[in-house]
Amino acid sequence: QVQLVESGGGLVQAGGSLRLSCAASGRTFSNYGMGWFRQAPGKEREFVAAISWSGVGTYYADSVKGRFAISRDNAKNTVYLQMNSLKPEDTAVYYCASKGLDGRYSYNGAYDYWGQGTQVTVSS
Repeated sequence: QVQLVESGGGLVQAGGSLRLSCAASGRTFSNYGMGWFRQAPGKEREFVAAISWSGVGTYYADSVKGRFAISRDNAKNTVYLQMNSLKPEDTAVYYCASKGLDGRYSYNGAYDYWGQGTQVTVSS
């Protein structure tokens, strides 16, 4: 059974930083791309960032490009999201997901396993 467990969320002031982690288990982590999505209250879940199985390819939503960085450590079965220069509009529940299906990295339907999410709140 695949499990994804996010950690690292919290409350931070605007302009601050947080690093999210997602620990994976249950299948060969290094075989799959990984993604981060977020969902704010009253809004649909949206793509944030993704990384290929090797870590060579990285993909970002325009809204976070230049502020967020995704990385992975295949030896630790963990994917990270470094979030800098945070804004109040970044407030959301952040989910990591494992890309086991065909489709673009930004398409949530291309991910077959999801974590339970971690809350990120950015105060102004």
